[in-house]
Formats: sequence, C-alpha cells, structure tokens
Amino acid sequence: MASPRQHKLRYLDPETLQRIGPLELVAREVVEGLHVGMHKSPLKGFSTEFSHHRQYVPGDETRHLDWRVYGRTERYYLKLFEAETNFTANLLLDASSSMHFGSHAVSKLEYAKFMAASLAYLCVRQRDSAGLAVFDNHLRSYIEPKTTMGVVRTIAEELEKVEGLPRTNVAAILHEFANRIPRRGFVMLFSDLFDHVAEFVQGIEHLRFKGHNVAVFHVLDPHELQFPYDGSCKFIGLEEDGEIVTQPKRIRAAYLEELRKFLQEIRRACERAHVDYTLVDTSRPVDAVLSGYLIGRIRSVHVR
Repeated sequence: MASPRQHKLRYLDPETLQRIGPLELVAREVVEGLHVGMHKSPLKGFSTEFSHHRQYVPGDETRHLDWRVYGRTERYYLKLFEAETNFTANLLLDASSSMHFGSHAVSKLEYAKFMAASLAYLCVRQRDSAGLAVFDNHLRSYIEPKTTMGVVRTIAEELEKVEGLPRTNVAAILHEFANRIPRRGFVMLFSDLFDHVAEFVQGIEHLRFKGHNVAVFHVLDPHELQFPYDGSCKFIGLEEDGEIVTQPKRIRAAYLEELRKFLQEIRRACERAHVDYTLVDTSRPVDAVLSGYLIGRIRSVHVR
C-alpha cells in the first residue's frame, strides 16, 4: 500500500503546481507535503557550531575525538556541536533569458520560482529568516531577509513579477553577496549555470571563504538533459544572437558528451568547495526534489 508521502509526491508535479494559483499557495502546498513523515525540521542542522567538550567514555563514537586536546592533555575528549538556533537564507534566482526555456508547460524559471518560494516558506515556518535576490547580469531586486510570514508574501509577489531578462553573470552576483551579507548565513542559488564555469567556481569559493553555507540548485529542462530532437531543427541562442539549422542526430552524441563534461565540472567544483549540489530536472515533482535534498542534508549532518 502506498504511503501518504508517495501520493503527495506524485500529485505535486510542476504543471499541477502551476494550476494552484499564487506562489504563496504553491509554497504552502509543497511545504505541507515535505512535512509528511518528517519528525524533525529538515533545515535544522544546516549550520553547526562547536559547543563544548565532553570526556570520552567507552562506547562513544570516535570520529568526534579532538586530537589537539589529546596532544595537550593526553586525555580523550569529544567535540560536541549544536545547530545554530537561527540562520539567514538568501535565495538567489537567475532570471536571465535562458531560464525562460521550457520544453513543456513549466519553464526553468517558473520551476525555480516554485522552489524558491517553498524554501522561503519553510525557513520562516521554522523561525529562520529568508530573503530574495533576482538577477541576470546585474542585481535586479533584493528583499532583505526577515523572519515574519509577511516576507513570504513579499517574496512570492516579487517572484510572480519576474520575467526573463537578457543575460546572466552568476559569478558577479556571488561575489557581491559574499561581500554584502554581514553574518554567516545560507545562500541558495537557482540557476541553469550557463555562464563561465571558472568564474562561477571563484564565486562559490568566495562565499565559502566568508563562512557561508551554499546550496546550488542546477535547474535544467529534460530536453537539455536528453536532447530528444529529431528531423531538421533550428536552434536559437538563448542569451546570445545566432541560430543554427541542423539534424540533431548528427550532433546528439557530441552534445551529450559536452553536457556530461559540463555537469561533471560543476559537480566536482561544488564538492571541492563543500557546496551542496543538486541537479534539478524540471519534469520531476517539486516536492520530490526538495525532500530528497533536505533528507540528504539531515543525513550528512548526522555522519559528521
């Protein structure tokens, strides 16, 4: 027998969410689904700080032993950590024209809006603060993080106004936020990352250097991931001028190989920087993507 959680995941496909109405309602629907079967807040434990030491006793796990203390005292002590009581989440939405692409009813930009609104609602629901930045090659709008439910409505209203903008410069925005955010927080990026990879990597490394936790949601359309085109097709540049007419079967293998290398480079860069990376296929249910990410985060905290 299927669990209520499984029914919820099948129900919240992107096109269903599109029909629900205002983004604030979409966010509530998604988050209510995320809480089915979860016995703790899925965002708590994102950011942990050292709390105190406790002397080791037989049966304790050894991975938290503080070897520096042992070197000074020749006694075994465990390092204990506790989740920060509150954190600040800045949601960064790439609204460049390539994000406007969609092979089905929901574009990458619309899907990213669903995710951003849902995570904003989830943060505020657990008494953390959430803010929003919308950018292309410049910062177009910014909502300061707040802990009140009113900010969820403000974020949702701002997201509903967003349309595709000309070009992107992800790296510049990451550097700007590394310098802008006054205290350690969480930066969540929603983008297709069609930018210079080396510059993007420098941006996430800058954020990490400043002590911020970073989550990258790499939003791609299923046609970009699979390249299922047939016949003769015209491909038009999404952020640059130019077009090409070709037969997809002639270039499919080369395209998929370039895509594989692109995704691998992004993923490895995120791993090196200790940045959470999630490849998002916009044909998947939104709550399935978010719950998979959040559950993974909970598990990663538990194995530290």
